[in-house]
Amino acid sequence: MNILETKNAPGAIGPYSQGIEVNGFVFTSGQIPVDPATGNIPEGIAAQAEQSCKNVGGILEAAGVGYDKVIKTTCFLADMGDFAAFNEVYARYFVSKPTRSCVAVKDLPKGVLCEVEAIAVK
Repeated sequence: MNILETKNAPGAIGPYSQGIEVNGFVFTSGQIPVDPATGNIPEGIAAQAEQSCKNVGGILEAAGVGYDKVIKTTCFLADMGDFAAFNEVYARYFVSKPTRSCVAVKDLPKGVLCEVEAIAVK
């Protein structure tokens, strides 16, 4: 098991890893839209979806894979009314169309509007 750590995604804010590589799979922790360089959170669902996807990409890169190797994502939205705007951004990153679950949740850490996690194959 290889624990993944990168400065291209926010550091863990709890007792967990940014990602883990095991048996040819890469698992990312859920990525909220925190800019890893500044700690800032952008405004609006489009900007937050963009940052969350970039953060997932940073962890994938640390494992030596890209978005094209993602086989499953789980996406969390604070408001299902943001679904279309979220999808517009998400589709630019996950062009291989991995399997996905997308659900609305009551609250997300730091009051953000979305969170994205991924499973990829090496």
